[in-house]
Amino acid sequence: MGKEEEEKKKKKKGKKGRRGRGRKRRRGGEVGEGEEEDEEEGGGGGGGGGGRGRPRLRWINDVKDNLRKYGVKEWRTKALNREEWVSILREAKDKLKGP
Repeated sequence: MGKEEEEKKKKKKGKKGRRGRGRKRRRGGEVGEGEEEDEEEGGGGGGGGGGRGRPRLRWINDVKDNLRKYGVKEWRTKALNREEWVSILREAKDKLKGP
């Protein structure tokens, strides 16, 4: 084997692991060069599509469930009146503590 053949093999080996460099993976699984369109979209990926699986748990959902358990209706308007809201919270704490 000559020097030239060895150098060609080295070059081929070096390129093997470099597949896909310079390409961006977009949100739909599409592959393309880094085009200007991507920069203009303003981040966030766009494209809709939402997440997979169940929705994330939110604090407000727990609050609503707990208020429903205690029989509190129209809790948003009651929360605006500080005195009424404090009395609701006290009742809830007393129920949690038990006898």
